[in-house]
Amino acid sequence: MLIVLVLVGCATSTKTDWAARVGHYSHDQAVLELGPPDKSATLKDGGVVAEWVTQTAQSVGPTGPYWVRPGDYYGGGAGGYAPAYFPAWHLRLIFAPDGTLAGWKKFTR
Repeated sequence: MLIVLVLVGCATSTKTDWAARVGHYSHDQAVLELGPPDKSATLKDGGVVAEWVTQTAQSVGPTGPYWVRPGDYYGGGAGGYAPAYFPAWHLRLIFAPDGTLAGWKKFTR
């Protein structure tokens, strides 16, 4: 049963090949697939730059205690928890004036 769940999970997590979509993917198709963009701007030439948040930032913690002994380099006698931070992932799609995809970029912020 575990093997079946792993295989199904792998089969459903497909990555989009944005480079293959350049030149024939439209802004309308992007809105239908990804929903309305979180930010967008129209360029002077009539092109559009649109940005979607594909994964929100997360702070996960506490990850576990850390202890500092008195007299150590980091201070003295303190204990606590250190949370882990994962930044938000963004997808920026740039559309030419004719509405077709001209470029793309994935980044964190």
